[in-house]
Amino acid sequence: MTHIDASGLDYRQLNAAIRSCSGDASVTGCYGQRFIGAGLETGNLTIAGTPGNALGAYLDGACIEVRGNAQDAVGDTMNAGRIVVRGSIGDAAGYAMRGGELYVEGNAGYRAGIHMKAYGDKRPVMVIGGKAGSFLGEYQAGGVIIVLGLTDGPRPIVSNFPCTGMHGGRLYIRSDCKKILLPKQVIARPASRKDMNMVRDYLHTFCELFGGDCGELLRQPFTVITPNSSNPYKQLYVTN
Repeated sequence: MTHIDASGLDYRQLNAAIRSCSGDASVTGCYGQRFIGAGLETGNLTIAGTPGNALGAYLDGACIEVRGNAQDAVGDTMNAGRIVVRGSIGDAAGYAMRGGELYVEGNAGYRAGIHMKAYGDKRPVMVIGGKAGSFLGEYQAGGVIIVLGLTDGPRPIVSNFPCTGMHGGRLYIRSDCKKILLPKQVIARPASRKDMNMVRDYLHTFCELFGGDCGELLRQPFTVITPNSSNPYKQLYVTN
């Protein structure tokens, strides 16, 4: 394990230090440096502090753990690997994510999962332990988003305009969603046992990472949201 003190390093210097490591690395004193771990293919990277925008962008197999919060665009265009955030994250997490797994203990900002897509045999997964801001799953084309709403406070589990432009993938919300206004182009229904079996492993991993009873989570009501094939968003787009 190589230890890197990020104090006084800009993002270029910090990323160069990370890439020079032959194995796992631990970063301390992180204060907003951008693009940390971009494109990493192997190894485990642990970060103490608050990484800046685009943490783990284009991640391609490595594992990143943040012991704190992270800013915007976590896992931007992530291809493979795992990101674990032991705190909350900013906006546009998982932008165009096409593989790998992103686990967040706390809340997510606006537009989590925007343009998420499945690619080949890859199926991206995002699990948000807390609550999600507006435009969750905007233009989602594949993969799985799960929102558990385990954090306290008056904020709704999902804010305004979720699933806008959704045309693929699945979104699970630990709620009956009766107070959530969804567009006509998606279908929301109570999750069946079969639906929950599809995400059982991800919930188990979440509980292993952050604590909690997976069995208890699975016994609670979830809503699963999918595109409405009889009223699809694709008819709103122009064919060139």
